[in-house]
Amino acid sequence: MKRNKYWIIAGIINIFTAILHLIGGQIDLINPLMESSIALQIRTELLGVWHMVTIMLFASSILYFKQGINTTKKADIALVSFISYLYVAFSFAFIFSSVYNSILALQWVLLLPIGVLGVIGVKKSKTNA
Repeated sequence: MKRNKYWIIAGIINIFTAILHLIGGQIDLINPLMESSIALQIRTELLGVWHMVTIMLFASSILYFKQGINTTKKADIALVSFISYLYVAFSFAFIFSSVYNSILALQWVLLLPIGVLGVIGVKKSKTNA
C-alpha cells in the first residue's frame, strides 16, 4: 500500500480548518455568544456543540493523516469514506443555510474540498488495491 496524497492533503486542509474553527470561531462567534443575553442553558448547549465540532475536526484530521501515510497495512476505506461523505454533507448544510437565509456562510469552502479529496482518495485507494 502506498501513501494516499489525497487523504494527506485533506488532512492538511482539515487541520487548518480545525485551528481556524478553534481560534477564529471562538473569538468571532463563541465569545460574543457567551456575553449575550441568551439563556444560560442555550449558551451552555451551544458551547458544547461548538466544541463537539472542534473535536470532530481534530479527530478526522488525525484519521486522514494516519490513513494517508499508512504504508504497512490496508487502509480503513469504510471509515475514510464515511468521514468524507460527512464532510460533503456538512458543506451542503452550510450552502443550503446560506441560500435559505440569503447570506453567505463560507464554511463550505473548506469543508467541501476535505470531503471531495477524501472521496477521490477512496476511489484511488480502491484502484490501487
